[in-house]
Amino acid sequence: MTDSEPPRWNDRIEHRDIVVNEVPGFRPLTLDLAVPTGAATPAPVLVWIHGGAWLFGSPKQPADWLMEADPFTAAIRSGFAVASAQYRLSGEAHFPAQLDDVKAAVRWLRRHGDTVGVDRERIGVWGESAGGHLAALVALTGDDRDDSGVRAAVCWYAPSNLLTMQSQAHPSGTIDHDAADSPESLLIGAPLAENPELGRAASPITYVTDQAPTMLLIHGDQDLVVPVGQSEELAAALTTAGAEVELSVVQGADHCFAGVPLEPLIRDSLAFFTRVLAPEAGVLSPH
Repeated sequence: MTDSEPPRWNDRIEHRDIVVNEVPGFRPLTLDLAVPTGAATPAPVLVWIHGGAWLFGSPKQPADWLMEADPFTAAIRSGFAVASAQYRLSGEAHFPAQLDDVKAAVRWLRRHGDTVGVDRERIGVWGESAGGHLAALVALTGDDRDDSGVRAAVCWYAPSNLLTMQSQAHPSGTIDHDAADSPESLLIGAPLAENPELGRAASPITYVTDQAPTMLLIHGDQDLVVPVGQSEELAAALTTAGAEVELSVVQGADHCFAGVPLEPLIRDSLAFFTRVLAPEAGVLSPH
């Protein structure tokens, strides 16, 4: 962060390019944070993690389809701060670099959030597709002892078990998840079909315990990219373990919820975060 005054808008104060980690040989990893104005208490914060098959995307340039509904403004109007986390793509580094990077963002918020109006104890993670996968991993592997623990997670159409992606694939799907050039294989740095131990290590379902934070999984039943069975499998594992989980299967929705309105799903996600993270007096009502 610079010493200059952060930009202030009608509904938010923006803190840009906060350095959360410096990896030798790589650019500094940064976090952009928007904190709502007018909140009576330090704001709970949602860490947004972008998708893109671990190959594409940037927190600086959210996808057009997402910004048509603008979940970030909706979150701010509901009283949440929003932190957009940066992580290395699979062409830059293999797993677990991506998880390490998002955890670095969480650690910064846990350790320094009070300096920017954020409640360090009320942190949720929210991601779509590859970002949902990383959100699930942060939720399931985060540890309060190293300040990487979070209280809640919303995962939109996230890969949960890399080893069952192909067997669950939609009949009309075009991705061979076990292929050497699949997004999953590129993430782990080796052909998934020949390296199940690496796939298992990169799968959220591996880390399910009864200590998992409360999670909401939302998935379209017509997803041609990430099978809906991924969220069903993770929900079943969390339920069996005794953790709190909600599963919402959206009828007629493809990947990125194509085919259905996005706004109701944003409202559902924010309502979940409000229930889990926000006491009644601490969060504003959505406009």
